Amino acid sequence: MITASRIALTAAALLFVVNLPATPAVADDTGPSEPPGTEPSAAAPVKVDPTDPDLKLPEGATLAEAKVLDIKSVVEDQSGDERREDTNADVTFALQAEVLFDKDSAKLGAEAKARIAGIAEEIRKQNATQVRVFGFTDNLGSSAHGDTLSRQRANAVQAVLDQDLNAPSITFDVRGYGEQYPIADNSTEAGRKKNRRVEVSFPRTRQ
Repeated sequence: MITASRIALTAAALLFVVNLPATPAVADDTGPSEPPGTEPSAAAPVKVDPTDPDLKLPEGATLAEAKVLDIKSVVEDQSGDERREDTNADVTFALQAEVLFDKDSAKLGAEAKARIAGIAEEIRKQNATQVRVFGFTDNLGSSAHGDTLSRQRANAVQAVLDQDLNAPSITFDVRGYGEQYPIADNSTEAGRKKNRRVEVSFPRTRQ
């Protein structure tokens, strides 16, 4: 599984936006668009009194609604073939297509099944009962072909997970998004390699 050669931590932050009288401030949304069902789920844990003098707001300014950013920990193995993301709500594994499949294929190899077995073990550890398996491609070739291939690859990974877990209580959401939701620049081969991936995500129940 993953040997941590690079760890990036995004700390949780309680973000308050100050609306100035003339030009209201707006919180910027950061990061690329995410597939449905993977949006941050954190909620503001505390209430803040906007009249508290310690806030030292400019005259006439008000506080917008508080926004909490999810804690996110990202660990990527040395080769970049596998990445794990942990938030306060979910665990996501992203496996590069090259370590799972031959080019333009949805047939899994022996090494791929070993990696998937490691993910199944984490699903058991978290006692997850809902698992999402999403397939993605780069933007080369037709969009229709990418949609089909990404779904076939997601199906292949889900089938091995289902066999490894052998748990009828677990439900799967399996989708193929093709070239949608890239995580890197498709204009370079390095970026396209990152975009060719299968992601497995599930709720986090244990820290």
